[in-house]
Parts: sequence; C-alpha cells; structure tokens
Amino acid sequence: TIMALTLLSGAFRHSRCCRHKVWHPVLGLFRTDFVSESYSSYRRPGWLPEKKPSWQKIDFSFKKGLDTLKTQLKLLKQETKDHLTGPEGRPLNEYLLEQTRVVWIFRTQEDLKKWVISSDVEIGGKSEVYLTQSRNNQTALLYGTLNTEVPRDGETQYSGYCSMRSRPLVGSFGKKKYFDWSNFNCLYLRVRGDGRPWMINIYTDPYFSHHKDDLYSYFMFTRGGPYWEDIKIPFSKFFLSSRGRIQDNQHPIWLDKISTLGFTLGDKVNGPFQLEIDFIGLINDRAHTEEFAYEKYDLNT
Repeated sequence: TIMALTLLSGAFRHSRCCRHKVWHPVLGLFRTDFVSESYSSYRRPGWLPEKKPSWQKIDFSFKKGLDTLKTQLKLLKQETKDHLTGPEGRPLNEYLLEQTRVVWIFRTQEDLKKWVISSDVEIGGKSEVYLTQSRNNQTALLYGTLNTEVPRDGETQYSGYCSMRSRPLVGSFGKKKYFDWSNFNCLYLRVRGDGRPWMINIYTDPYFSHHKDDLYSYFMFTRGGPYWEDIKIPFSKFFLSSRGRIQDNQHPIWLDKISTLGFTLGDKVNGPFQLEIDFIGLINDRAHTEEFAYEKYDLNT
C-alpha cells in the first residue's frame, strides 16, 4: 500500500510539472513567439542563465492565432490529399520508377530561405559567412572569411568554422516531417569551389533522445577554377559521428528518416572562401552495389 501511494504521488507531481507540455501545441497558435522558441539559443561559457520565467515571455495575439490556425488547417488538408494520392503526393508507379530527383535548387530568394548559415561567431569567434544568389540569379553563392582565432573566454579551445544547413521540414501544427530517400543510393551535386575541402553532413531523426547529436558525414573536395564539378557520393560512404567524434560502432544511414543536410568548412586555413551550388539531387546508380563501406562489428564480442 505504501509503495502504491508513493507511485501515485510521484505520478501526480510529474503530471503537474509537465502539464504545460500538453497545452503547448494549442497555446502556441496564439503566441507571437512560438516559432522563435522552436530553436534553442546558445549561451556563452561563463554567462549566467536568464532568470526571467517563461510565462512572462508569452505574448498572446488572438488575431494572429486565428490566421495561424487557418494556415495549419490548409496544410493539414493538403497533407491528407497527398496521402490519399500516394507517397509524397505522387502516384505509386511514378514513385517506384523514379531514378533521379532534384531536392534543392537556388533560383529564387524563397529557395535560399530554406537554408540557415552559421559560424563560430556563435561561440565568440571571428569567422564570417554569407549566402546569396550569384550574378545570374540561378545558383547559390556561399562565401565569407575563415578565422581560427580562439575566443578569450577561458573555456573554448578551438575555433574557425562556417556552415550551411537546410531547414527541417515542418508539417501541419508543428509536426515533424522527413525526407524519404530510400529509393536512391547516391547524393549528386553540381558545385564550383575554390579548392577547399568541405564536409557534407546528413542528420537523421534519432530514435532515442541521446542520439540527437549523431550525424553522418563525408568529404567533398573542390578543385577550384572556373569550371563546374559534378560530384556523386554514395550513401554507403557516409560514416557515423557524434559531437565531432567518429564512432567505433558504425551502421548505415537511415534513408527514410532524413532530417537535414548541411555543409561545413573547417580546414584551419585563414582567409576568404566561396562555394557556388547549382543544385543538390539524388540518383539511383544501379552499378553501385555496396551496402556499407565500413566494417560493422560489436565491441567486446
């Protein structure tokens, strides 16, 4: 009896402390800061956390909430229609016979808004990165300056990186959506670089919360010069890492749970850089039969 009362008491306290999480999707429609709080903010080493309660930051806007509700209902209607049509809103025979697909292009400013750029400025560094359209308004130009000077905060030991990452897909009412690339086995890009090596990172949806820092990476070497370069990278070449450390236990990438794709520059060479991207796509190369390029084994067995 005592054990049962203890469990019930603990469950009651847990429900009270997590009650706001139940109403968060509903109340979020009437908050003007709902989208901005979806991204976690970085706090510099040595800075004190903000002591202002979260409920004091709530700014209710009834009119904006109704507009958001209408938009989400339209998205839900379109998702239902696409689901009844077939996978990703296309007929089943077209989906199964697809051999190539262009995922990202950079023809308009709306295409650029699907990407987010970042650098070591977030941790006090001095690197700069910019994303804009090229002169012909047909490609994306990622450029900036890499600076490896370490910030003087007493904790940071390394600095000097710039990155570009696609925004995650979001469905109706903030529901997570993913890319399904299971019909393809290679990533295909058309780029024009300046000779610097880049790291291509693919993020997947983690099954467990402690896997949220896992990502699959592989190298992309640009040759420089005025000519375009077509790069084909099999998904079997991507290796698993977590928080910058390559894992001993490797396994293939989950192609049906792709969240985002990104590019990272961190070759420790100070100076300007630029990378021009025409498109990012997928192909199904039937001549490539490799399932995974790295040894798969269990430790201590």
